[in-house]
Amino acid sequence: MYSILLSAGWPIWPLLIISILGLAIAIERAWYLRQIHILPKGVLEATFSLANQLSQQKTVSALEISQLAQSSPAAPLLVCGLLEKSAGSTAQAAFEEIQAVAQSTFIKLDRYLGALATIATVAPLLGLFGTVVGMIEIFGSQGAIAGNVGSPAQLAHGISVALYNTAFGLLIAIPALAAWRGLRAMANQRQRECEEFTRQIFKKLYPHQL
Repeated sequence: MYSILLSAGWPIWPLLIISILGLAIAIERAWYLRQIHILPKGVLEATFSLANQLSQQKTVSALEISQLAQSSPAAPLLVCGLLEKSAGSTAQAAFEEIQAVAQSTFIKLDRYLGALATIATVAPLLGLFGTVVGMIEIFGSQGAIAGNVGSPAQLAHGISVALYNTAFGLLIAIPALAAWRGLRAMANQRQRECEEFTRQIFKKLYPHQL
């Protein structure tokens, strides 16, 4: 593997760096966007239980709601309506606060996905840049300038730089694009689930507003 990196020349190192970065982002996002992490069953059950209590005019401790809000990434959105209801807010005020919390929650779901999409876009361009560097080494050799055949070793090195960088660029871009599409779909699914559960909770708390 090290010999391949040497044959590919210095343009391969930026590709290697972004490949490691892309892999780290893909693994982190796949772990973060799991449903069991974003919307644990226990958190949903506890939230709906508190919503039922509030809808029946029962008192719920603000501390209990605040502790529940720290139990998962989507919990602050789920319990936002509970906090507003327990504070006596109107349906309109609660809805506006839920929208604000939803925006910050969805930003967390989308985190780093833009960087992964950028890697998928930039990798082929870096590969093309390496190809150009390889071609420059071929045609810019002393033999080529003098009009001679040139050194076979120089020609071979230039060709290897060109081909290896092209291959590495595509090898990075294709999985990165596939990972971005899959993770984008996961983030959208988690967002839809959060919206649906929040809507159900809001409907329980303010039944005459929907």
